[in-house]
Amino acid sequence: MTAQIALTRPRDDQGLPARLARSAAARHGVSGSLEDFHAWFARRRAATRFAVDRIPFGGLDGWYFRDDTGDLVHRSGRFFSVGGLRVAVGDPPTATWHQPIIGQPEIGILGIMAKEFDGVLHFLVQAKMEPGNPNLLQLSPSVQATRSNYTGVHQGAAVRYLEYFTQAEGHRVLSDVLQSEHGSWFYRKRNRNMVVEVSGDVPPHEDFRWLTLGQIAELLRYDNLVNMDSRSVLASLPADVTPRALHSDTELLSWLAAMRSAHFVRTERIPLRSASGWTRGAASIDHERGRYFSVVAVAVQAGNREVAQWTQPLFEPRGEGVVAFLTREIEGVPHILVRARAEAGFLDTVEFGPTVQTIPENHAHLPPEKHPPFLDVVSGVRPDRVRYSVLQSEEGGRFLNAVSRYMVIDADESMAPLAPPFGFRWVSHGQLAEMARHGHYVNVHARTLLTCLNALAARAR
Repeated sequence: MTAQIALTRPRDDQGLPARLARSAAARHGVSGSLEDFHAWFARRRAATRFAVDRIPFGGLDGWYFRDDTGDLVHRSGRFFSVGGLRVAVGDPPTATWHQPIIGQPEIGILGIMAKEFDGVLHFLVQAKMEPGNPNLLQLSPSVQATRSNYTGVHQGAAVRYLEYFTQAEGHRVLSDVLQSEHGSWFYRKRNRNMVVEVSGDVPPHEDFRWLTLGQIAELLRYDNLVNMDSRSVLASLPADVTPRALHSDTELLSWLAAMRSAHFVRTERIPLRSASGWTRGAASIDHERGRYFSVVAVAVQAGNREVAQWTQPLFEPRGEGVVAFLTREIEGVPHILVRARAEAGFLDTVEFGPTVQTIPENHAHLPPEKHPPFLDVVSGVRPDRVRYSVLQSEEGGRFLNAVSRYMVIDADESMAPLAPPFGFRWVSHGQLAEMARHGHYVNVHARTLLTCLNALAARAR
C-alpha cells in the first residue's frame, strides 16, 4: 500500500508585522505594568546571591594551558578554548597582527518564546546572571544555552524550556536563523536565534516574565538591562516599515558581494604561545602596549544557574566602546548608513555593521586622520541630534565588563553625505530589518541597534 502523506497548508505570515505592531503599542501586559516589572526584577536580584571574583589562572578548576600549544582549554574538550590567531589584511598584506581568539565551534540556542494573551503577543524573558555583565543580572532570552550546556557536559540542572526549541515542529516558528557573534573575539562563532510561538500552557517559573514588545522597548532605554542575546534574537523579527529605499535589494546585495570580494582577510589558527605581542602573566594575558583586551580568569557563584558555582576565563576589553548608526530621511524614508565591516573571525569576511563600531582608546595614540571614519562626527554630535544613547553590555558569558555606548543619531549632509566614502552604504530601515532575518548579513552590533531602532519606531507609533 502507498503511504498516505498529509499535506499542511502553509501558514500566512502576512499578518505577523501587524501583530508585532500591536504588541509594540502595548505598555501593559499580562504580567502587569513596567512598575510591576521593576519590582519583580528587584526581587529576583535580592533572591539569589551572585558573586564574581578575579582569580589567577592557577585557580581555574577544570581549565589548563596545554603544554604543546599554550592554548587555554577545558578538560572535557568542550565549552570553548582560547588559542591564537594570525591575521593578514590585504593582498599584498597592508596590516598583520596576532591575537588570542575564542574557539567555540558548537552552535548554541538563543530562543525567545512568544504567546498571545488577550489578543496581544507577549515574549518570555528570563532574569539571568552572566559573570561578565557589569551588573550581573540582565534580561536574557527564554533559552540561552551552548550545546555543552544543554547536553549536560556541565553536569548541572536541565535547561528550562529547551524542548520548545529543540522540538519546535509542534509550534509556530516566527524566526529561526544562524547568526554570527563578535568576529573580533570569536573565531567563526554562530548561534541559532529563534522566536517560537506556543499556544498551550507554559509552566511558570519565578525567574521568567511575559512582556510585550512595547514593554521591552521601554526597557531598552535603561543601561545594561536587556542583554545582547535578547537584542540579537529580537532583531530577526519582521519590521512593519516601508519597502521603498534609495537602492534596490539587488543593488544592495551586489554591493555586499563586491565588498566581500574587495576585503582580503587571511586568517590562520596558531598556538596561543606563538601569538607575538602578547604576554601571559599569573592572572592575565595582555597586549604588550596595554591595548585592545586582556584574557582573565574568574570564580563565579550564581544560585539560579544550572550550575551554582564554577570558574572560567573571560575576555576583558580596554575601555568603553562606541557603536552608532547615522540616520537620515531620504525622500521621506528612514535610512541608515551601514559599513561593510570586516572582522577576522567572520565566516564570510564582511557583514553589514554600524556606521561606527570601535573602542576609542585603541586609536588614541594615532593622529586624527587615522581614526575610524565618522568617529569625530559621533563624538562631537549635538545633543538635539541624538535619538538614542544607552550603555549596553556585550555577551556576559565570555566578555567581562564589555560595555559600549549605543547611539542612533539624526545626521545631515554635512555629517553623512548621500554619496558616502568607500565601504559605506545607505540602506533603508526596512532593508536592514529584512537582511537581519538571514544569517551572516548583519553583525551583532548592528542587530542591537536595529532592535533599538525598532523600539524607537514603536514608541513613535
